[in-house]
Amino acid sequence: MSQSKRGRRTVARHGELKSPHPAGLLAKIVGIIAAVVFVAGAGVAAYTALDITTSVTANAVDLEGQDSVPPDIGAIEGGVNMLVVGTDECEEEYAYLFGDRCTGADAEGQLNDVNLLVHISDSPRRVTVISFPRDLMAAQPECTSEDGSVSSAVSYTQLNTAWSRGGLNCAVKTVSELSGMNIPFAAKVSFGNVINITDAIGGVDVCIGNGGIKDRYTAIDWPAGIRNVQGVEALQFLRTRHGLENGSDLARISNQQQYMSALARKLVSEEVLTNPSTLLQLATTTVENVTPSQSLTNPMTLVQIALAVKSVPFDDIVFVQYPVYDDPNDSNRVVPNYEAADALWAALEANQSLELTSDPNDTGGVIIDEPVTEETESPAEPTDEPTTDASGEPTPEPTETSAVLPDSIAGSTAAQETCSAGNVAG
Repeated sequence: MSQSKRGRRTVARHGELKSPHPAGLLAKIVGIIAAVVFVAGAGVAAYTALDITTSVTANAVDLEGQDSVPPDIGAIEGGVNMLVVGTDECEEEYAYLFGDRCTGADAEGQLNDVNLLVHISDSPRRVTVISFPRDLMAAQPECTSEDGSVSSAVSYTQLNTAWSRGGLNCAVKTVSELSGMNIPFAAKVSFGNVINITDAIGGVDVCIGNGGIKDRYTAIDWPAGIRNVQGVEALQFLRTRHGLENGSDLARISNQQQYMSALARKLVSEEVLTNPSTLLQLATTTVENVTPSQSLTNPMTLVQIALAVKSVPFDDIVFVQYPVYDDPNDSNRVVPNYEAADALWAALEANQSLELTSDPNDTGGVIIDEPVTEETESPAEPTDEPTTDASGEPTPEPTETSAVLPDSIAGSTAAQETCSAGNVAG
């Protein structure tokens, strides 16, 4: 690592993070579910939500080999698995930001550069977001594209080629096989779509550490401090890796997870949740900027998912990276660490809380900035009174042990505030 932890410069930010609001939690994790805020949070009639979602039904994608979940009244039963894919398509308005990617030999293609598996457990509810590296080399199954063409199974190829092999359906099948999980819900969001969604809530506050970020590839030259990113800056922040401490794609994943946590705090703030105009704009913008699976076109399903996570505290929202080794065939690629991954899948299957042993500072993408509260120095006296969560419901007593994940699984919780591990020499 290029800089010692003692030499790092962070931005002082202290305060206690509150549990997320039921209407905003899922929306912050995946932009597609911002419509939940509109339906459940703003109290708008269901037929209005249905009218909005009708516009995306025609473009919705059928997922091959994944069990469907019928909508019902109340929280969705059982666990929920959803894949969110971010593509780097060369949208005319933003193509200039991609350089050779949009002018070179592969300018016409699309890559699934961001792959997020969102797992919502059954009771007790927890949320785990697993990021799969774009450079992961592994097997991919046979895939059928929307036009009916079939791509044969391959034993060794880069994860971000799944989109070109069969679109959203192929990305879902690939991650489903890697994880062993049924994934009934999915959505695609382009980088340009992310800009529009971020702008709908007035931008996201991120923290820049290590003295600043400089990245000539994404045209970033930002000083250290808290920065509200929106518009093109949101895209620049999500794409940067040369502006980070070790310049790797894994570091970029950690930095993107900082963005997701910051988006969480923004969406659960009164600035968004108490402003019907902002909620409506957010929901409408989201619907206009995603390609969902057929299973996500019913507004009642969105409400069900929101109700399922309404009481999940930030401590139980965990962002992790799929564990990998360096690829022995190519130093710029990675291959699965199946043993470590099996520990993660087993913990999720058993619905255990996840105990991270990795140090987020070691990713080269972020610097952890632990919030300091009064309780840190003066712990509260024990009490027999039951504690409550943000909704006023009693917090359940722990009834199961946590799963200690190997330190090869990098990650952090939404309760941890982080700053970008900037690289001013980028």
